Amino acid sequence: MPGTLSAPLIVGLGGTTRPDSSTARALATALEAAASAGAATRTFDGQHLALLPIYSPELAERCPQAIELVEAIREADGLIIASPGYHGGVSGMVKNALDYLEDLREDERPYLTGRAIGCIACAAGWQATVSTLGALRAIVHALRGWPTPMGAAINSASKDPEATDGATFQLRTLGTEVAHFARPRPAHAVAS
Repeated sequence: MPGTLSAPLIVGLGGTTRPDSSTARALATALEAAASAGAATRTFDGQHLALLPIYSPELAERCPQAIELVEAIREADGLIIASPGYHGGVSGMVKNALDYLEDLREDERPYLTGRAIGCIACAAGWQATVSTLGALRAIVHALRGWPTPMGAAINSASKDPEATDGATFQLRTLGTEVAHFARPRPAHAVAS
């Protein structure tokens, strides 16, 4: 049908090796919001990321899990990246997965060029949460991605119901923004 656009593909990347971690739940909530906004989604959780060997730029061969991750991101219109705050920064497992995006450097759309990226940081306290969110946004900028206006900083140590409602609002808004900004635009909508 003329004028019909396909659903954007949003890839979720992150979590921890611990099943049902706060980071994995946050990523799932954001991806559910993206799906509700009309996006197709795919997830690479902590269990998948844990199978990736340390990124080695000098090696041409990649394991099947790395190939699958890079190919999915190559096809993606947007990403949602969720990291626990380990010692005030991005977890090594999430950073290692992002290092594999170097394999996109020679693409027509290199690295994360033209993709909307939502960033989520979860930690047991505000200092690590906020510094991890800042680090994720800096990595996205370095990879030529466009971080969404909403970044989610989730203090997993908070037991306050208002904080839980605020976290849910952040995650849903972030997922909706990624889906909206990743949506293909008709040619006439582009300013000349």
